[in-house]
Amino acid sequence: MSALLGTRVVEISNERIAFAGKLMGDMGADVVLVESPVGDPSRNYPPFVDDEPDSEKSLYWWHYNTSKRGVVLDLDQESARVAFKKLIETADVLIESEAPGRLASLGLDYHELSKIKPGLIHVSMTGFGRENSRRHEPVTDLTILAGGGPVWSCGYDDHSIPPIRGGGNQGYQTGCHHVVMSALTAIFYHGATGEGQFIDVSMHAAANITTEMSSYMYLVDGQTVIRQTGRHAAPMMTMPVQIRSKDGRFATTGMPPRTPEGFGDLFDWLEDLGLVPQLPESIFLEKARHRESIGFALIGVEEEVTAAYSAARDALALICENLSVDEFFNGAQRLGITVGAILSPEEAYENPHFVERGFQVEVEHPELGRSIRYPGAPYKLPASPWRISRRAPRLGEHHDEVFDELGLDAAAREELL
Repeated sequence: MSALLGTRVVEISNERIAFAGKLMGDMGADVVLVESPVGDPSRNYPPFVDDEPDSEKSLYWWHYNTSKRGVVLDLDQESARVAFKKLIETADVLIESEAPGRLASLGLDYHELSKIKPGLIHVSMTGFGRENSRRHEPVTDLTILAGGGPVWSCGYDDHSIPPIRGGGNQGYQTGCHHVVMSALTAIFYHGATGEGQFIDVSMHAAANITTEMSSYMYLVDGQTVIRQTGRHAAPMMTMPVQIRSKDGRFATTGMPPRTPEGFGDLFDWLEDLGLVPQLPESIFLEKARHRESIGFALIGVEEEVTAAYSAARDALALICENLSVDEFFNGAQRLGITVGAILSPEEAYENPHFVERGFQVEVEHPELGRSIRYPGAPYKLPASPWRISRRAPRLGEHHDEVFDELGLDAAAREELL
């Protein structure tokens, strides 16, 4: 049984909140997406299936709106607001990312809606939170990530290259994860108390708490971190970890082993590849094999441990240079050594590991007469299966179906379009 089976979520369409609705829909909720009569602008975002520009063929729209039913309501019209309130009567959760003050001006904010549905959980996600002094500033995914802090920590050792924003709408998506976590907590609380609540999510704050040590290093110690290629931002430059492999691709050598057995395994790997003569310092790996324990805290304190960790880093770099990325990654995985192959999104999607885990999901598109491969679950929940129940809705596709359920007659439904 899916976690949210039997839960109805109403989502007011907006590209910022779409991922939250998708996550809840794919977890089993009945998500009813409310769009304006002209449709959400993201329906026109490229790329398009078969490279045919069409508001019903946007791959962007399809990805962010799976497992939802779609209705059309012009909330500026009184009749549509009446219908929206009837929809809320049947809802457990409302999620939206409207501009602060927008819903209040329409008489559709939590204060009014909670009178209709006292147990309603209303989650609002805005740029800075509804009560913040910056609440009316416009935001984009870029400005959220830049202002919130992640961009400062992302980039290369060469600081003549500007900071880099992570791709894939991470600013919006980070906020959406907080929307979902908040909603799940509120649903659990409602189950125990019957009470609803209003939840105010700030995308800026959500982004800021993902900055690892960057924010608190400044707040606590007044230090500013430095962005570094493929590794944690820190107040000082640390050792490079990205190495070009024999096939010209790159890998992150990650962290050396953490146990005596691990150091011994790394020495044996070097020996199997005939690389020991190229790294005289590998003798420290062999010595580390015979210790009772070896710990990170002893680096810089005990000479032999410091030498072993240094040799381990050099050994991983040497092995990577002499193998293909896949050979290096798979060999390290077999020994329990943490390394990473650097893949493009396309390579990661086709990676056998992700394929084996079921990350590729076929979704039927009857209007095309074929199925389309989608990215699958962002997390595995064995006791609460995740699945895409349907493709994204075409504009107003479920209008009659949903409002039939609410008892609106044909004339009333027609008036809403």
